[in-house]
Amino acid sequence: MEVDKQLSPDELDKECSILLELDENDPLFDKKKKLLQDNGFKTKEQVRIKRSSDPIWLSTSLKVMLQIARIIKLDEVELYFGGEEQLDSYSPRNELDALNSILQLVESSLSDACEITKNVLQDLRNLTIDKICEFAEENSLKTTIVEGQNSDKEKQLLQWGENNGVKTRLQIACVEGAGRGAIAREDLKVGDTALEIPTSLIISEELVQKTDMYHVLEKLEDTSSETMLLLWSMKERHNTDSQYKIYFDTLPEDFHTGLSFGISAVMSLYGTLLLDEIMQAKEHLRAQYDKLFPALCNEHPDIFPPELYTWEQFLWACELWYSNSMKIMFADGKLRTCLIPIAGFLNHSIYPHVVNYGRVDSATNTIKFRLSRPCSAGQECCLSYGNLSTSHLVTFYGFLPQGYNPYDVIPLDIGGADDDSTEGSSTSEWTTHMVRGTWFSENWNIFYYGLPSPFLDCLRRARNPMLLTKTLLPENLENEIEILEDLLAIFNDMMDSLGDADLDDRKNTSWDVKLAVDFKFLQRGIVSSILTSCHKGLDLVKHELSKMHG
Repeated sequence: MEVDKQLSPDELDKECSILLELDENDPLFDKKKKLLQDNGFKTKEQVRIKRSSDPIWLSTSLKVMLQIARIIKLDEVELYFGGEEQLDSYSPRNELDALNSILQLVESSLSDACEITKNVLQDLRNLTIDKICEFAEENSLKTTIVEGQNSDKEKQLLQWGENNGVKTRLQIACVEGAGRGAIAREDLKVGDTALEIPTSLIISEELVQKTDMYHVLEKLEDTSSETMLLLWSMKERHNTDSQYKIYFDTLPEDFHTGLSFGISAVMSLYGTLLLDEIMQAKEHLRAQYDKLFPALCNEHPDIFPPELYTWEQFLWACELWYSNSMKIMFADGKLRTCLIPIAGFLNHSIYPHVVNYGRVDSATNTIKFRLSRPCSAGQECCLSYGNLSTSHLVTFYGFLPQGYNPYDVIPLDIGGADDDSTEGSSTSEWTTHMVRGTWFSENWNIFYYGLPSPFLDCLRRARNPMLLTKTLLPENLENEIEILEDLLAIFNDMMDSLGDADLDDRKNTSWDVKLAVDFKFLQRGIVSSILTSCHKGLDLVKHELSKMHG
C-alpha cells in the first residue's frame, strides 16, 4: 500500500488518492485476486479521498479501503471459511490488521504531504482510529485481578529491567483464568508503546557462542541454535552469578503444558487429534534428548553436569522455550529465536492489543510493543502469539483461550475429490479441507448450511461432477440431501469417538485432567454445531424439494 503523489496542485485541492495493493508474492495471491475481482476491485486499487469538508464521502472512502484491506490481510483459514463473498468482518485478527494497515499508510504519508492533503489525511487518520476504538469496545474481555497473589520476584524483575533500560507502562499481576499477566498502569492509546526492551537484555544465540558449551555443540551434526539455547538455559538457570538470575527466578518450577500431561490426562483425550499431537511431540523430544544424553555428560562432565541434564530438566527447558520464546528480526536481517525478559508476561488473546512486535527498531536498538488497539488502565494488555489452534495452545502453552477461537479447525481427509473446478467458484483450488464451529458462519441458506463452501463444493464434485451450479433444481437438491446425510454419518461417528460427556472426570483436581476435559468439551461443541447445521440443512432442502413436487 502506498500514497499516490502524482496529482497536480489543482487535483490536490479537491482530493487525494491512496493506492492499496495486493503483494504479488503473497502465497494466497490467486485466491485473494479472485475475491477482489468478485467484489469489483483490482489487485492495485486507487481509492480517492475527498477533502475533509465532506465527512460523508470520507466515511465512504474508508469503508471501501477497509473492504479491500480485509481481503489483502486474509490468512489461509479466514480465506477458506469466508472467501466466497465479501464479509463485514472475517475475524478480530483480520479486522484489527486491516484497520492498522490503513492507519500506518496514512501516518507514513502525513509527514511529506502538502497542507491541503495533510488535512484530508489527518481526518482520515482520526476516522480510522475512531473505527479501531469502536472495534475495541465491541471485542474486549473483562480483566479480573486476583489480589494477594503477586510476589516480590515480579517487582524485582521489573526494577531490574528498568535499571537496564527497559521502558514500561505495564505492571505484573495475577489475572483470573490466565495466571500472571501484564496490566496497563494507565490508559494507552493506539500507537502507544506499552513496553520497550533493549536488545542487550534479549536472550539469543550470541550468549551461547560466548561459552565453552558452544565449541562442543558446534561440532555436533544437526544441532540447531534453538537446541543450543535450550541446553544453555538448563545450566544458566542454576548459575547464581548469571546476568539473568532475577529472570530465571521468576520462572515457574512447572509449566503445566500438554507436554507434561500425565497418563490420566492423555487417556482423557481419547478420540481427539490433540492426543496424537501430544504423543508425537513427546516422542520427538525424547528422541532428541536420547540423541544428546548421556553422551554429552559422559564426554564433557565439566560442561554438562549430569545432575543438570536429566530428562525432567530437559522437558522443563523445552516447555520454557516453546511457551515463552519469540521470533525476532534483528537489525542485521537475521531472524532469531529469543527469550525476552518481562515480555513473557504478555499473554495471548483472540482479541490482542499488540499484533506486530517481531522486529528490532534499528534507531533505538530495542524491541517495541506498540498497541494496535487501546488498552484502558487496569486492563490486561495481550499479544497475539499467532494464528494458533487451541490444540497447539494446549500442547505448547498449556491453556485454552477465552472466547471462540476461529483457528479451532478439524482437518478432513477426503482424498482426491478436488480434481475439477466448480464453474465460477473462487474456492475451487483448495486441496485440503477443514471444518470448525458453525457459530462463526453467517450464511445458513440452501447450498451453504453454515459449512465451508470449498468443502461442500468438493463433496458435490465427488458425487456428481456434472452438477456445476447452485440452482434450485430437483436433481441439485437431491444431491444436497445425499451429501448432508453422508456428513451426518461422518460427524455422528466422530461424536461417538469423543465419548460420553457425562463420563468425563470433572471432579478430578489434577490440572492436566481438567485441561484435557475442557478441551474435549470444546471439541464436542464443534462437532455438535456441525451436526445441528446438517440437520437444519436437511430440513431446509427437503422442504424446498417438497414444494417442487407438491
